[in-house]
Amino acid sequence: QQEFIELDTKNILFIAGGAFFGLEKIIKERMDKKAIGFDVELGKKQEEAKIFDQTTPHDLLKYGLIPELIGRMPVICTLHELTEEALVEILVKPKNAICKQYQKFFEMDGVDLTFEESALKEIAKVAILQKTGARGLRSIMEKFMLKIMYDIPDRQDIESCIITPDVVKQNTEPAFGLAKPLPQSNKAAYEK
Repeated sequence: QQEFIELDTKNILFIAGGAFFGLEKIIKERMDKKAIGFDVELGKKQEEAKIFDQTTPHDLLKYGLIPELIGRMPVICTLHELTEEALVEILVKPKNAICKQYQKFFEMDGVDLTFEESALKEIAKVAILQKTGARGLRSIMEKFMLKIMYDIPDRQDIESCIITPDVVKQNTEPAFGLAKPLPQSNKAAYEK
C-alpha cells in the first residue's frame, strides 16, 4: 500500500524520452514504405531521421505505449544523432566541459594541457562509432587520460602536455613540453 499525494501539475513540464527501437518499422508500414525485402532503401541516415519526424500518437500506441500516457503527451518531437562537430563542442564549450576539467587537474600539477583539434575530432568519431553519443565521451577520454594523469605528478620536468590524435587512436604517449633545466650557477641558489 502506498500513500497517494495530491500534486498540482499546472506549472510542471513533464518530458518523457527514450530510444524507441523498432518504431521506424511501424511508421514505414503506415506510410506504405517497405521495411524488409530486396527493395529496401537502406544506408541513408537522413531518410531514417525523416521517418521519425513522421511519428504520430497512433504509432506510439501501436508500439505499445498505453493510451492514458499518450493522451497526456501533447507534443511529440524527434531528436537526431549528434554530429562530430556537436560532440567536439560538448567536449570544449560548456562551463564544466570535460576538457576544461582535465585542464584544471593538470593545472594543479603545474602542467599546461592542450588538446589538438584533430584529437578532439578523433574522440568524437569514436563516440559515433560506439553509438554512445555525449554520454560516452568521458569513458573514451578516461581510457587514454588515466595513465597520463597518474604519471604527470611524478615527473617534475614536464611543463606542458599536448594530446594528439595518435594518443586517442593508438594510446601512445602525448607530446610533452619539458621544462628547461636551470643553469648550474642558478641551480645552487634555487635549491637554497
